Amino acid sequence: MTSSPRRVPIPKNGVDYRGKVVLAPMVRSGELPSRLLALKYGADLVWGPETIDKSMIGTTKRINPVTSTIDYSRVSSNAGRNPSVPLKESNIYRLHPAQEYGRLIFQIGTSSPTTAVEAASLVAPHVAGIDVNAGCPKPFSTSGGMGAALLQTPDHLASILSALVSEVGSVYDIGISVKIRLLETPEMTEALVRKLCGTGITGLTVHCRTTPMRPRERAIRDQLRMIADVCRHEGVACVMNGDVKNRDEAQQLMQEFRADGAMLATAAEANPSSFRTMEEGGLLPWREVVQDYMKIALDVDNKWGNTKFTLGQLIPGKLEVYRKVSRCKGYTEACEALDLNDLLDQARAVDERLSISRIPEVAAVSNAKSKNKTAQAAGGRTGVERSSTSETRPALSERGVGKSTATAALAV
Repeated sequence: MTSSPRRVPIPKNGVDYRGKVVLAPMVRSGELPSRLLALKYGADLVWGPETIDKSMIGTTKRINPVTSTIDYSRVSSNAGRNPSVPLKESNIYRLHPAQEYGRLIFQIGTSSPTTAVEAASLVAPHVAGIDVNAGCPKPFSTSGGMGAALLQTPDHLASILSALVSEVGSVYDIGISVKIRLLETPEMTEALVRKLCGTGITGLTVHCRTTPMRPRERAIRDQLRMIADVCRHEGVACVMNGDVKNRDEAQQLMQEFRADGAMLATAAEANPSSFRTMEEGGLLPWREVVQDYMKIALDVDNKWGNTKFTLGQLIPGKLEVYRKVSRCKGYTEACEALDLNDLLDQARAVDERLSISRIPEVAAVSNAKSKNKTAQAAGGRTGVERSSTSETRPALSERGVGKSTATAALAV
């Protein structure tokens, strides 16, 4: 009689990564509107962008009555330096408890078991899992001992995971997972995976690139079957990441390499309808995707800067409308540029709540020019201002222009 494979139990408030095609954690492209759009198009789970533990610690949690979201915010670090400027709060993390319930994984950037537990505990009641980023190769992460730097200290990484499992996962009944990259040799990767699987985690994602590799370099999957087999033996779900283009390809690769799940990253960033199967119609036209995205972004009062960045990923760069949107300074202008007339009233309301307005900026520029002769000379009243000032200014010769070098030297 063949015994069934071992499985680490999935906590009652957690989620099993097996059989899932999910949205990868991405800075800027993993904010709330992008996650909700991915879910709309069929993503099984969504990872939020990596959030540094120390940035979460000390935040204030509020339920936003306008957007029905839970917001974690804190006063800006520059606040208080100028008493005349009102204190401004920065939103650190925003989630939608109804629409993301049971499907959101909070990814944390950390280098300490203590701060990891403290930060994760703040959001744990509202997410289906906590994922440790041990794969980011960028200096802002590795310089602080986070991200891919943790791959060089496997015992320390294991201690962070163990602390999260016992002090967060067990307390809130959610799963703890980790996202890694490949090490230099299969033997090193295997040893690392076995160590991490022994901490009590429920899932492990492997980005099929080494730390020095950049996204433009093709993912390497030579070690993937081995990693999946180790995870299966340890009872941990294995999720693959790297160059997965859509849901259909994800299902094919999962079967080929025996992985339990797959992540979509850059493909979903360019068009989140990549979570749709060909049977469901496949990729949607960019205009339909943009309209869906804008509606969601407006519904949750998303920061305009993030919305503008995301539109830049969704709209083909060679189109004139791409250039129009890139010049927009708020939602109203963007809806006008995109001919989304049915969203204009909502856009104006959101611009007002976010203190986005075209009028104050124009007035400020005009006021500055009225007080600045140089600005006037470069602006719209060039002829008038130059003619009025030229009558009172001394001639060039009277100001020493054209004097010989010797004369100038004597004058000094």
